[in-house]
Amino acid sequence: MRRSLIAFLLLGSCLAAPVALAASPPKQPAEGPGGTDYKVAEVTKRAVGTASAAAYIFHAAGAAAEPRPVVVFLHSWGATNPGLYGGWIEHLARKGHLVIVPRFQEVNRTKPADATSMAATILRNALTTLANDPAAHPDLDRVAYIGHLAGVPIALNLATGGGQEGLPTPKLILGLMPGGIATGDKSRGIPLDDLSAINGSTLLITMSGDRDYLPADRTAKRILTETTQIPASRKLFMRVGSDDHGYPALTATLVSPGSPKAEYDASTMKLPPEPPKDPKQRSTWRWSADMALTGEQTVLTAQLGNNAIDTLDYLAFWKTFDMAADAAFSGKDAAFLRRDPKFIDMGTWSDGWPVRRLSADMPKGAGDEKQERGPRRLLNLGPAGTKESLREFLNQRS
Repeated sequence: MRRSLIAFLLLGSCLAAPVALAASPPKQPAEGPGGTDYKVAEVTKRAVGTASAAAYIFHAAGAAAEPRPVVVFLHSWGATNPGLYGGWIEHLARKGHLVIVPRFQEVNRTKPADATSMAATILRNALTTLANDPAAHPDLDRVAYIGHLAGVPIALNLATGGGQEGLPTPKLILGLMPGGIATGDKSRGIPLDDLSAINGSTLLITMSGDRDYLPADRTAKRILTETTQIPASRKLFMRVGSDDHGYPALTATLVSPGSPKAEYDASTMKLPPEPPKDPKQRSTWRWSADMALTGEQTVLTAQLGNNAIDTLDYLAFWKTFDMAADAAFSGKDAAFLRRDPKFIDMGTWSDGWPVRRLSADMPKGAGDEKQERGPRRLLNLGPAGTKESLREFLNQRS
């Protein structure tokens, strides 16, 4: 019996040894983009609007010493609870941003085709409410949109200005794992507005992970192709790579941008009740099949809630946005970002081995004289590029 116990313990130690000796991934940097050098410790969390048309508001506690740059965070389809992105929202708020999360969907009640107008109304009302609020103090000259999955076409549509009058012009659009776009008149999904109406000075970045990347890549390529008015030097096609060199492994999936944090759960923020309805007024609402979540959307939303906040958050998503926002708000372009080696760096495992870097590709355009050397083929499209040349470039990345 004693020998069996000793053998069992030895076997267990042998199996555990690889995990115990495995290199650990980088932690959140102490300073800089994606880092913990926060301006404040406490974040104000509240909701404005009504239960059916809410916007969640987050910013550093106390009165703003100066106007706060605005980040509009557009959630994926079904992920209406800001708590699913709470870690990133907290990071943004503690870095000094005013974060607005419009809940543009009532699950099982909102059609994808109606989501853009709902988001526009909620965002417009929220900005009106916050305009004279000394704590929020939004700076409408420094606005960025972050979209995840179906939130990407919503972000793009809000930026077109088509029917969205009264909304600020974003300096930056960061589209993560773009998807959820309707492919025809009868297709489920969000209809995409005319992307050529987006301001040509916008810095546009699409990003996908290397797991289940094909749908996101197809959508990203469509977005980059149809925004012909945005110069090639203001666009980036980015990829986050998985890395299993150490433990825990870093896996870049469709739900990797999720960073659940209970303190940011919607239930912690009270909303006023809906105004009483006129009993004589007939309801025009009718249920349709596209209001319900698909099986895939249900699974993705559940996976968002199970994410762990890790290196991919700190150094892929959070750092990328921090650096891109600084560039966009100061008038710099994607070429400027690509010339900075920190932009694609992902740090090192605890044994000194480098974590797989991000890729950041753009059609070669004016002002991008110092291209990264390597096997990638970069196509010279001229100052603004053309739809045909951009398609050729994107086909090289397929």
